[in-house]
Order: sequence, then C-alpha cells, then structure tokens
Amino acid sequence: GFPRTLGQAEALDRICELDLVISLNIPFETLKDRLSARWIHPASGRVYNMDFNPPHVPGVDDLTGEPLVQREDDKPEAVAARLRKYKDAAKPVIELYKSRGILHSFSGTETNKIWPYVYTLLSSKIPPVLSDEEN
Repeated sequence: GFPRTLGQAEALDRICELDLVISLNIPFETLKDRLSARWIHPASGRVYNMDFNPPHVPGVDDLTGEPLVQREDDKPEAVAARLRKYKDAAKPVIELYKSRGILHSFSGTETNKIWPYVYTLLSSKIPPVLSDEEN
C-alpha cells in the first residue's frame, strides 16, 4: 500500500488532500504464507502463486516450460522480516490517518469476504460513473 512511511504520507499531503484511507488488517501468518507461495518466471516476469494461481506443471512456466524461481525476498524468512519492518514503519501512518478521522480498517483473510465491506464504503463516498447511454 501507499503511503508506507510517515515521510511518504507527508509528501502526499503536499500534493493532495485525502478524505478516505483504507487499511486492510490481515493476520501475519496469512500474509507470510501467501507471499512465500509466490514464484516467478524471470525472463517474462510472469508470477504464479502455488496456492491460488499455480502453474500447470509444478515448478515450470506454463508458456515456455522454463524453470520458475522464488525471489530471495519471497522466501519465508525474508517475508517475515519484511512484514515486521512494514508494520513498524506503517504504524505512525495509520495513527496519522486515524487521528484525522479518515481511516477505515477492515480485517480478514479472504478477499471475497472483505471486499463487500470495502465496496460499500467506497460506494457511499464515490458517486457512480454513468455511461453515455445512461445520461
């Protein structure tokens, strides 16, 4: 997400005024497991997730048959360290937006369970876009 640090939040304040910030609270283990399941095809950048977007043949790219690799920062130990660092850096950002009364937090582990609540919030804040046919 963005902004990730207080410095980024302050820079964002200089170019626009936010009236809504969404924070998704996902359990540490869920995030670690999902990120650690990510593998890539280096030549193309295609990304696979072993849990919900696996390659047809384990360990190989669907289009080329070349081996997939796991980036160093996607290995479980590295992911855990990244998540701890992110949590520490994001805490003051969360507090800033909370103090402004514009923070809306949602918790869960599954997109299809969180999304309806996020959609309802966004729908209440953003007017619908009408097509030319509807005008």
